[in-house]
Amino acid sequence: MRFRANIDSISVFYKITQCVEKLQKRFILKFTPDVMHIICDHEANEGGTQVWSQIKVESIFTDYRIQSNSDNEISMALSSEALLAALKSPAASAASSSYQSEEIVMKLAKKNDRAVLRFDIIAITSAGRHAKVSHDVLVDVLKPHEVAKHSEPLCPDADTHVLLPPLQKLRTIVERLRPMADTLSFRANNSGTLQLAIHTETAKVQTEWKNLINPKFNDNGAQNEEDIDMDKIFTVNVSSRSFLKFLSCHVISKTTIACICANHCLILYVYIGGAVEHGGVLTFYIPAILDGD
Repeated sequence: MRFRANIDSISVFYKITQCVEKLQKRFILKFTPDVMHIICDHEANEGGTQVWSQIKVESIFTDYRIQSNSDNEISMALSSEALLAALKSPAASAASSSYQSEEIVMKLAKKNDRAVLRFDIIAITSAGRHAKVSHDVLVDVLKPHEVAKHSEPLCPDADTHVLLPPLQKLRTIVERLRPMADTLSFRANNSGTLQLAIHTETAKVQTEWKNLINPKFNDNGAQNEEDIDMDKIFTVNVSSRSFLKFLSCHVISKTTIACICANHCLILYVYIGGAVEHGGVLTFYIPAILDGD
């Protein structure tokens, strides 16, 4: 089993890990010849949110080499906090003018008979000197049958899809709503309307956007558009805390599409680089709270 890659887009990898770390302390990285998968199941995080993501290898790595007896796939469970710490130094140096990372190599190695994901950072200081720093992140290499136990949620066809406003703006609003209620109503229709609302015994607050884009997906392909009530509002009630954690993705998001499966779940697609020619997508599943108002 061999794995080695140069991290070409350290800032992208760091920001993706930031999003994961907010949600779950331990997750799965699955590497294949073309794609890096990120898996966060509902069993190890508060709120039941799941993440099933696919990032194109070429969008982050160069000189990518992988070899295993399992169709050249390698999966590992690791700490999101430890990975974030390992990526923090090279990410900071990439943004610094005084300390530039010349090469960042990620590889599967062993340390004291334990599997580690090793990061070798070769940098040039402002004085022109070369410096090498290594960070080891403990990992548990998983067997194929262990990974197979984790399966992506089965969801009904979405009732509506809407292109969200910038996540940073949504985050500002949800941060104000969060102390008022534990449940957030996420509502949208097929005419470009989006509503975020909370409803308690003492307060009722709603923020609305108009003229947003409703992307065309294949979910309702069998249904004629003239048979759809374009103004019908579909609602899913979710944990305001879970949705606020998701909004940490504002650091990486350029395009985010929300899909409402009414009274079932909210699905959020965060595209790396854009929805048309993107480097991958982070897919979040936030379950509905059925007893919400």
